[in-house]
Amino acid sequence: MRKLVVTEFLSLDGIMEEPSWTMPYWNDEIAKFKDDEQRTCDALLLGRVTYQGFAAAWPESDDEGADIMNSLPKYVASTTLDKVEWQNSSLLKGDVVEAITQLKQQVGRDILVYGSATLVQTLMQHDLVDCYRLLVYPVVLGKGIRLFQAGTTATLQLVETQSFNGGVVALIYEPKR
Repeated sequence: MRKLVVTEFLSLDGIMEEPSWTMPYWNDEIAKFKDDEQRTCDALLLGRVTYQGFAAAWPESDDEGADIMNSLPKYVASTTLDKVEWQNSSLLKGDVVEAITQLKQQVGRDILVYGSATLVQTLMQHDLVDCYRLLVYPVVLGKGIRLFQAGTTATLQLVETQSFNGGVVALIYEPKR
């Protein structure tokens, strides 16, 4: 069974929205962490907003990692899109929870979820997340979409930490089931 891995950039106060605030902290250590993370997966699962942002940026990008992003199969959870056009993208139709449950049951490597706040909330509500890979940045934003919204409960166990120059910390958690 495949693992579903939610990977997020977070502020100290838990904000995950529009992570352009992370750019001043980007360095070779974080780039390697993200590259290593990508190499553990063989598919991406994205919500509509993240998909549209990525589909606008990655196909024409010559940034490191673009070849991986463009070649990976991408599954898009959306109730409003009728089609997806980015290379190797498929629209999940019908019951998204059932579709993702079936994806997890397939033979393969990790499925990564980047951003996708609304989708991640659904995944958490249905206990579909197997790992949270959180890069926590030393900033407090005060407002925005939070990963763990009011009313969300979870019991997690810390399985790994890593610190980077500039004060960013990777916290890797798995649900305690």
